[in-house]
Amino acid sequence: MATLQKIRNHGVLLLVIVGLAMLAFILGDFLNSGSSFFNRSREYIAVIAGQKVHYRDYEAAKDQLTEVYKIESGRSSFDEETTTQIRNQVWQMMVMDYTLQAQAKKIGMTVTPDELSELCIGEHPHQLISTRRAFYDENGQFSRDLLVNFLHQIEQESDDDARNANLQQYRTYWMYWENAVRLTQMQDKYTDLAKKLITANKLDAKYAYEGQKVTADVQYVMQPYSAVADSLVSVSQRDIKKLYNDQKERYKQNPSRSIEYITFDLQPSEQDFQAASELMQSLEEEFRTTDDIALVVNTNSDLMYDGRNYSEQTVPEQYKEFAFGKDAKKDDFSGISFTDNTYSMARIMECGYTRPDSVQLKVKAAEEGKEDTELGWFTEEQLGREMADKAFTGKKGDTFTMAAGLGEQTFEIMDVAKASPRVKLAILQREVTPSSKTISARYNEAKQFIVNNRTEELFRGSVAEAGMTLYPAYNLDKNADKVSDLKQSRPIVRWAFEAKDEGAISDVFECGDKFVVALLTSIDEDEYRPLADVEAELRRKATNEKKAEYLAKQAEGLTTLQDIAAKWNTTVQTANGVTLGGYQFGNMGAEYKAMGTAMAIAENTLSGVIAGNQGAVVLMTTSRTKAEGEMNAETEIAQFNQRRAYMLPYQIINMLEERSEIEDNRSNFQ
Repeated sequence: MATLQKIRNHGVLLLVIVGLAMLAFILGDFLNSGSSFFNRSREYIAVIAGQKVHYRDYEAAKDQLTEVYKIESGRSSFDEETTTQIRNQVWQMMVMDYTLQAQAKKIGMTVTPDELSELCIGEHPHQLISTRRAFYDENGQFSRDLLVNFLHQIEQESDDDARNANLQQYRTYWMYWENAVRLTQMQDKYTDLAKKLITANKLDAKYAYEGQKVTADVQYVMQPYSAVADSLVSVSQRDIKKLYNDQKERYKQNPSRSIEYITFDLQPSEQDFQAASELMQSLEEEFRTTDDIALVVNTNSDLMYDGRNYSEQTVPEQYKEFAFGKDAKKDDFSGISFTDNTYSMARIMECGYTRPDSVQLKVKAAEEGKEDTELGWFTEEQLGREMADKAFTGKKGDTFTMAAGLGEQTFEIMDVAKASPRVKLAILQREVTPSSKTISARYNEAKQFIVNNRTEELFRGSVAEAGMTLYPAYNLDKNADKVSDLKQSRPIVRWAFEAKDEGAISDVFECGDKFVVALLTSIDEDEYRPLADVEAELRRKATNEKKAEYLAKQAEGLTTLQDIAAKWNTTVQTANGVTLGGYQFGNMGAEYKAMGTAMAIAENTLSGVIAGNQGAVVLMTTSRTKAEGEMNAETEIAQFNQRRAYMLPYQIINMLEERSEIEDNRSNFQ
């Protein structure tokens, strides 16, 4: 009872405590779920036409295209430029796919499974399939039988892990091209539909017909803007600002950053050269005497030993005399040499034998009734090691088999060229590169530079004092893959967009063979390029407009072209055959204002001063000629549509992408 009474006495206090505890629990749960929500929102690499694109989907597409590149190029790895190309290609395909899907859904358009199957494996497969070399026969022609056999094989499973991995790679390859066909077909269907809807009308036909039917012969006077001194006209800041506002849409931009940076090059130190020399000396005896040369070389050398057969033409120049001299013999040792920051030594493993200079090969037809395919002549260096060993140890008429994709190919040696001396040469070479100690010292130097120069003023002062070069990189886009020509410099771009204030100084970035420290000089989040950035361009245009006005005042009261030419100190020129649909006005190129004026004014009437692209123009149409015949509207419409048919699909897709709301978050993930 006493306990219950105490609870009653403190009831209000307890309610407050319990309420606060519940509130904390609820808030904690909300914040945790909110955190999950925000984390989930950061998992999306883009939102395209209202559809979220998860980062995993982007990565999967990138991995898929990488496998396609590997199969089609025969390479297992790629440089930074190719990797960037793959990423950009994946992005463009995703943008096209999602924007097309959104439009197709609205109108109920799709590519059916049966339609896709016919396009991929029908009697006449899509060009994306029929141009894949994986499906070429011995004659270099597309083979539907090979395609069907390929698809049958990749559906199989194997007990061999290596073969299963190979099969999976080829499944990935096929899925990519199947999807590419689907996307291309969707694009073709959509643009074909749009072309039927976006067609010329009778008014278009009339203008097109009249634009070509009527031609004019014109006399004109042109004064280039460059002939008028800038000092004769005055352009105010108000003029430039007005021009900027009138043309503002031309200067739309994405958010950008500008930086300047210094580099600390990574070069080997004297200690690195000494260490490399000592290593080579320590390996000399073992290299000269070992029975397992491949182990010694391939463990220590930059150049692997693969037992290749060098000829006098293919042996490294520095070892030609050593390897092919008249006294050369097995196990001869060259001694250690140093050239171009590289130590090397060589040993003759075998000599005094010959090999053919080249062999002529053909591929044997896989099926009866088909012809063999002649491939031509090959040197050993043009063939892989395994194939070269078979081709260059056989004789004319011999055959050998090589794996080809998921199958095999049989080759015949058609002919063998004359033999010449060969030598097996083991070369152990070491390029002197910065050691970890040297790299660490250089890194610490860059780090100390940052510690000593925390502000932009100190940074710039120390750069000047040290005689270092400050490299600029202007208007970086948030998705830029690198800065200037710096290798692996994407992290610098990411830093520039994460930094909060202009004048910020970065940490040390490792970019290939140098360390980099960057200074953020400009943050531009405006939708349009600022006036200051385009002022020089606008000033030239405004100056030309003022010069046209100046020349117009000079021509006031003058009633003949000859008088105006005399006033402008120039001559009267002729432009014959001017049409509204043309692209040339006399010697001036595409001066559309002059061309339109020539067709609009009465004959033998002097025009006013026209502000052209290159200069001011005054003209007079001396005669017009109208072609015989009446307009055939259907013919004109067909010709009009045909003229723009080439660009229209591109314009349609480009317009779709421009008008789709795209939230591009790639910069958060790469």
